[in-house]
Amino acid sequence: MVTLRGRILDVRYTRLLMAQGELDLATIMLLDKVQKGQRISADEAKRLRAAKLVEGRYPNLLVAGSVAAMAGQKAQHIRNRGFDSQYYRDMIVAMVREHQPVSREDIDKLLLDKLPEVLTQAQKLSKIHNLLSSQSGKTIRNAGSRSVSQWVLIDQKNKGKQTG
Repeated sequence: MVTLRGRILDVRYTRLLMAQGELDLATIMLLDKVQKGQRISADEAKRLRAAKLVEGRYPNLLVAGSVAAMAGQKAQHIRNRGFDSQYYRDMIVAMVREHQPVSREDIDKLLLDKLPEVLTQAQKLSKIHNLLSSQSGKTIRNAGSRSVSQWVLIDQKNKGKQTG
């Protein structure tokens, strides 16, 4: 006896995956859950990861690019996955280079709508904090206070001094 709970909300998505013929029904159902942002077990995630059908860190998984391509969701996949962290760091440095000093609010305005759509607002702000922390002292520094940040470039010749 097989019990199926819930319903498949995205019939088109499921049909596209089934049409490929390479995936069994259980795998398609798991991918449907991942695509909807529903949690799957760690063992199920390992199985999908081994088959290269999902990416990301458990439990925040995304369907892999190949699955998104099968389902005609390439653009949505990139919006959900986001870009490499270096891309965002380069954007921050470019903004600081061009407009220094810049506030955290300026940096938030630059990046918030470019970060993955699957992240909450709090997760996006945390990601920006981590990006700034990873650059702080290397290419940029906060010349202001913690509450009123003023990000500036670091003069590479005189490490630590503001350029501009």
